[in-house]
Amino acid sequence: MKTEISGKVLKFGDSIDTDVMLTGKYLDVSTSETAELAKHAMEVIDPDFPQKVKTSPILVAGKNFGCGSSREQAPVALKGCGVAVILAETIARIFFRNAINIGMPIMVCPGITARVNEGDVLKVNLSSGEIENVTTGAKLKGERLPDFMLEIIENGGLIAHREKEMQS
Repeated sequence: MKTEISGKVLKFGDSIDTDVMLTGKYLDVSTSETAELAKHAMEVIDPDFPQKVKTSPILVAGKNFGCGSSREQAPVALKGCGVAVILAETIARIFFRNAINIGMPIMVCPGITARVNEGDVLKVNLSSGEIENVTTGAKLKGERLPDFMLEIIENGGLIAHREKEMQS
């Protein structure tokens, strides 16, 4: 896993819930059909989101990101369309853990929405929690993930991580 992720920002506000990330009509699609889920990521608020992520892979959001139901298809859809890392003021607990479990880098960063604009270029260091806004020169400090969560992400998710552990 790359411990440093760089890219342009797509920015969203507060309380982006899992039904906005992936509407309920796609819940019958298996999480193994990542490409199909990815086509519909965020379509309720931005139908062009899957295309935009190709050039802006860092998702920045406000408070309560991932609230709502516990559907694991939501982080699968975001990861599937190319989101490299999610940075938010606060993150709903179940969404946070679902993201880690599928190997999606995610970090809480209080104050990020005031210091980052859509289109800014960020450098995110997952190992240290440091975030640099290359566009403005601002430095931010996210809540660094524990080593065991970084290992899960590095191994591609919880299932792949457990399989690797069993082989050791």
